[in-house]
Amino acid sequence: MKTLERERLRLARKKRVKLKVQKQKSRHRLTVFRSSKHIYAQIVDDSEGKTLVSGSSLSKGFREQMKTGGNLKAAALVGAMIGEQAAAKGIKEVYCDRNGFHYSGRVKALADAVREKGIKF
Repeated sequence: MKTLERERLRLARKKRVKLKVQKQKSRHRLTVFRSSKHIYAQIVDDSEGKTLVSGSSLSKGFREQMKTGGNLKAAALVGAMIGEQAAAKGIKEVYCDRNGFHYSGRVKALADAVREKGIKF
């Protein structure tokens, strides 16, 4: 029962944040999802409905450098990969859609790594 309540609250936060972010069509959206073993991120253009950049702890480039994907180092590496790909495509500003997750731990580490690559939030 406790897990269902936690998931319900996360989905409510997700809906609230997504409505605010999608109103602003001027920037792309950086979407973050984390599971217990992996972390996923992608930059989406909501006006066209296309994914511009994506990366996760399951991608080939990540697996060559690290074995596990459920820790802070893994999140920072995925964030750095996303930041490099976004900079190469000329993306300079994004909104962070944390997908209902609290902005701490792995989500924060990923966002900080993206910022270090020159992408502004």
